[in-house]
Amino acid sequence: MREMKLFLAGRWVDGEDVIEVHSPYDGRVVSRVSRGGATQLEAAAAAAGRFAPAMARMAPWKRAAILERAAALIHEQKEALAQAISEEAGKPISLARGEAGRCYDTFTEAARVARDPRIETQDLGGFASGAGRLALIRRVPIGPVLAITPFNFPLNLVAHKVAPAIAAGCPVVLKPASQTPGPALMLAKILEEAGLPEGALSVIPSRGTDAQELATDDRFKLLTFTGSMDIGWKLKQLAWNKRVALEMGGNAAVVVAPDAIDLEGIAARIAGAAYGYAGQSCISVQRIYVAETIYNEMRDALVAAAETVTWGDPADENVVCGPVIDEANVVRLLEWIGATRHHRSALLTGGKREGNIITPTLLEGVDPEQPVVANEVFGPVAVLDAYEDVQQAIHMVNDSRYGLQAGIYTQDIDAVQTFWEEVEAGGIIHNDVPTWRTDPMPYGGVKASGVGREGPRYAYLEMTEERMLVVRR
Repeated sequence: MREMKLFLAGRWVDGEDVIEVHSPYDGRVVSRVSRGGATQLEAAAAAAGRFAPAMARMAPWKRAAILERAAALIHEQKEALAQAISEEAGKPISLARGEAGRCYDTFTEAARVARDPRIETQDLGGFASGAGRLALIRRVPIGPVLAITPFNFPLNLVAHKVAPAIAAGCPVVLKPASQTPGPALMLAKILEEAGLPEGALSVIPSRGTDAQELATDDRFKLLTFTGSMDIGWKLKQLAWNKRVALEMGGNAAVVVAPDAIDLEGIAARIAGAAYGYAGQSCISVQRIYVAETIYNEMRDALVAAAETVTWGDPADENVVCGPVIDEANVVRLLEWIGATRHHRSALLTGGKREGNIITPTLLEGVDPEQPVVANEVFGPVAVLDAYEDVQQAIHMVNDSRYGLQAGIYTQDIDAVQTFWEEVEAGGIIHNDVPTWRTDPMPYGGVKASGVGREGPRYAYLEMTEERMLVVRR
């Protein structure tokens, strides 16, 4: 069992009380972590404000060197990080190792961004008012960053906020999810060992209500949040006078066109994306739309694929679908599944409970107004429906308050182009599931899925602002 203190501006200190972190799989205590309160959060905010000028003056190559040393340590400690992720989040160990590997990638890319500061030039002589003048535009750190992260990727989603902030020269105060604070604190230890100066980072597990009060604190110039839609929009209202980046999930759709190749392979890929980690990803496949001409064949393949997904103890190397994070979400998911039965939908497979595990569930013909279609499921549940043509498929994908990512399997490049032009989502993935992501890419959504983009270079833009120098010849 891990025992961990708070990381407050480079010092390990006790909080007001202790969080006992329980395994979502068997309920045992896996970590005991200090919980900060208003006193510790205020101290962290004050330290970030004091250190911001020094952080901004740090040479880009020094920031990059810290990130590179941290990346090397992440690689060395990959197994310990993966074990912590698996124990606290209930993430299957094979997927937890994947997350630790992606954290290395995120830090490596952030170091590359730090080593590539750019100055834009503009000759202002195109108008008489600008004759003889040249503009030089650089990006400067925005200042202290308040970051709030969710339980489901407790290491790499932390990395997507902390690493670009270091690259940009911004101090960070991080509030990790109370269900999974351990990996964030382990990352803080790695950054301490990598030479990150005191004041550059605080990691304060705390109650959400305590951290929310910092949203209105003028010392923070950017609020970056990943989590639920309700909390995200509330935070944006509170932080009306500062820059805000929000990633608030979705109900990702995948379209399988009539010319898709290897339906069994596609079904296996979709099943892994819908049920891996019990569907607890913002871009887990939730809605599956299949062309009428191949619908029956694809439905059979999807049922077979869902029934071969291994579920159980996340410590088992072969398990793909582990437990849902807690009892409350298990109850919610079972209620949502049960509600569909009153609307002439069909339960094709799954829907059973064993502890906090819900077996991989596939539903057919569900009313679009039902929560399992209209809301973010965040569980091992997917819904299946048929479409007639690409325009109907696009309409079905867009019939959602969310717009994070969508996927389409087709060989028709015109259909891909139309999909790209008309689907309301931050990212379109061709011949793969919407769950696919590589860490350098611009990642984020539209509509209720949020504002802003992650990926180190794109988060760097969120964390910096333009400053112009006009030179007169």
